[in-house]
Amino acid sequence: MAGKQWMTTRPGHFALAALAWTILGCVFALPDLSAGADRRHALLLSLTLWWSWGIVTPLILWVDRHIPVSSKHLARRVLAHFLPSLLVTSVYVYLLGTVRAAFGIGAWNSVPGLLVVSLRGMFLWNWLVYWLILGAWQAYRYYDHYIAAELRLERLEKNFSEARLNALRMQLDPHFLFNALNTISSQVERDPKLARGMIEHLGDLLRLSLESKDRQEVPLAEEMAFLEHYLAIQKIRFGDHLRIETQIAPEVKYASVPCLFVQPLVENAIRHGISRRASGGTVIVSAHRDGNRLDIRVLDDGVGLPTGWTLENSGGVGLSVTRQRVAGLYPEGETCFAVNRRASGGTEVEISLPLRWTGKDAHAAARV
Repeated sequence: MAGKQWMTTRPGHFALAALAWTILGCVFALPDLSAGADRRHALLLSLTLWWSWGIVTPLILWVDRHIPVSSKHLARRVLAHFLPSLLVTSVYVYLLGTVRAAFGIGAWNSVPGLLVVSLRGMFLWNWLVYWLILGAWQAYRYYDHYIAAELRLERLEKNFSEARLNALRMQLDPHFLFNALNTISSQVERDPKLARGMIEHLGDLLRLSLESKDRQEVPLAEEMAFLEHYLAIQKIRFGDHLRIETQIAPEVKYASVPCLFVQPLVENAIRHGISRRASGGTVIVSAHRDGNRLDIRVLDDGVGLPTGWTLENSGGVGLSVTRQRVAGLYPEGETCFAVNRRASGGTEVEISLPLRWTGKDAHAAARV
């Protein structure tokens, strides 16, 4: 297949091949040129030699493509090339004589007897060049069939991973949206002014979500800006019963984090921890650097985890999807996602990620 593609390549590829053979001819002419030989004659001798090989190379590839032996049987394939290699080398000898006669550095009447002359001297060298060209072609085929195939497989795996992450994110966004709409609907008749304020913040949330829909990672500062709009809605709903504290270290505010992953954790803390207490409670969001890692915590002093609760069996949609997205964005073993009971009451979610920045955010982080 690769040989056939070579034969049907575009004109630009032929021009590139011609340039390569010309450069090779010039390189091999350097010893004669430096020895003081006639420059034009020495250069044409070398150029015509390699140009002729350039003309013959498609024939070598055609022969290789029609060898009825699999590449898996290398020794048998080499033996199958033995007779064709002698024939193609003989063709090359006559072609070289013809090309040199055309350039005026050889006699036309000497062309018929070139094979006999070559057998006495340069035929073995020319025959070895045939095998060098064939070996280079086999190396290219190996790269094309094996190395390139591995690269294509890596790209497919990456595309699959991105598609999976997008699917998880699409599962998460409606979950958040429905919860926010339920919160707003509960206030429409009770307090229309508060409901309008919630709708404004929800509009900002949807705008930020759409702006980041093609990005799996965003700066932590951008993630916190998104969280602020969500918390504004919840503060309107719960009033003084909900207290929020953010403790974001300045040196990590430009660190890359999974897009839309803090909000589900805070939502989970409010919904399952704070809202079930008559007196309300406090949610703390913190982020700090620990060596080359970013540690993020979401703590609440709510009712805590029920007896027998485990992350694998009892995680809700927001928590389980967020965990899968974090795991999907980083190589296995590079993240830590834990949900624990706090000794003082409530729940703590701890996430540890590799600390990294992207693009302009890296320069911004360097200035902090």
